[in-house]
Amino acid sequence: MANKWFETVAVAQRRAEKRVPSSVYNAIIGGAEKGLSLASNQRSFDDLGFAPHVAGLPAERSMATRVMGLDLSMPVIISPTGVQAVHPEGEVAVARAATNRGLPMGLSSFASRSMEEVVAANPNTLFQMYWSGGRDVMVQRLERARAAGVKGIILTLDWTFSNGRDWGSPFIPEKMNLRTMIKLSPQALSRPRWFWSYLRLLDIPDLTTPNMAAPGAAPPTFFGAYYEWMTMPPPSWDDIAWLRSQWDGPFMVKGVCRVDDAKRVRDLGATALSVSNHGGNNLDGTPSPIRALPAIAEAVGSEVEVVLDGGVRRGSDVVKAVALGARAVMIGRAYLWGLAVNGQAGVENVLDILRGGIDACMLGLAKSDISELGPDDLVIPPGFLVTLGAD
Repeated sequence: MANKWFETVAVAQRRAEKRVPSSVYNAIIGGAEKGLSLASNQRSFDDLGFAPHVAGLPAERSMATRVMGLDLSMPVIISPTGVQAVHPEGEVAVARAATNRGLPMGLSSFASRSMEEVVAANPNTLFQMYWSGGRDVMVQRLERARAAGVKGIILTLDWTFSNGRDWGSPFIPEKMNLRTMIKLSPQALSRPRWFWSYLRLLDIPDLTTPNMAAPGAAPPTFFGAYYEWMTMPPPSWDDIAWLRSQWDGPFMVKGVCRVDDAKRVRDLGATALSVSNHGGNNLDGTPSPIRALPAIAEAVGSEVEVVLDGGVRRGSDVVKAVALGARAVMIGRAYLWGLAVNGQAGVENVLDILRGGIDACMLGLAKSDISELGPDDLVIPPGFLVTLGAD
C-alpha cells in the first residue's frame, strides 16, 4: 500500500485534486467573482516575516490555550464547513481527529452528519448557525444543540450570496437521484478510489443537511436549506443580541472585519469573534483577515476572544496570527484536503503539520509559551495593516 502520509498541506491539496471528482474539488476551492480575497488570504501570510533569535532558545515550549471555555492543545479550531462529500465518514472523521489532537470541532448547519453523531465523536463541539428559518426555528435548533451536548454556538454572518466566479462554479446537484448519478458518473469513474470508498459502504452522498431538519421531518437537501437561508431577511444588531440571549453558553460571531462591528459584537455579550471573510467566499475585495486582525484585537481583545479564520496552511501562519492578536485560528480547506486524502488519519496528519510548524517557530523566536508572541516577533511591511471602521 502506498504511503498516505504527506509533509505539507500543499502536498495534501495536490493529492486531493487527483483523488476526488472535479466538482467536489472545485466546491472546496470556492472563492467569489475574481477571487481577489481568496488569493489575498494566503498571500498576506507570505508577506509577513520573522525576527528570530539564535541562542537562549527554550528547550520546552507550550502552545496550549483556551477559547470559548475550552482547553486547546494548540491555538487551532476546526472551522465549520458544509457537506463534506470528500470522504464517507465526513464530519465524524474530522471530529475524531480533533478529539485525538485535543482540539474543538466546529460543525456546520450544512454538515452531512448530525450534531448528535459529531458530539459523540468530539464532546467539545461548537455548532455553527446562520440567521435562517425565523426565530422559532432558530430556538428549536438551539434547543437541539443544547440537548446534544454542544459546548458553544458560532453565528456566521460573512456571506452576501455573491454570484459568479470567473473560472466557473462547480456543478452541485439538488439530490443524488439516478439522473444525477448518470450525469456525474464520468467524474466518479475517473476517480475510482474515491468512488470505491463510498461504493463499498453502499453510502453514496445524499447531499442532505440533517442539522437543518425540523423535529420529526426528513432532512432538507443542501439547496433546500440554502433557499431557506437566502430568503430570510438579514439580521439587525438587535436580532443578533436576541439570539445571543437565547444561548447561555459560549457564543461566537464569525465574519467581523471592522472595528466598529467588533465593538458591537463585544457590546452584545459575545464570548468571541472571528475575523474572517468566509475564506474568500464573501464580498470579493474584502481585505485578508490577517491584515485587519491587529486593529480589531487592539480595540476589543481584552474583552472578547479574537480568533482568525482565513488562509491558514502552515504552523507559521498560526504563529503570525497569534503574534498579531489572535487567541487562536480556525482552519477549513486545510483539513478538508487531509480528509480527502486519508480520512481521519489525513486530518490528524494536517494537525500534526500545524503543530510541528508552530513548535519550530516558537523555538526560533525563543518563546516558551504561545502567549509570549507579539508583533515584535514579525517583520511587517509598510502599509500591510488595515484599519476598517475606526472611530
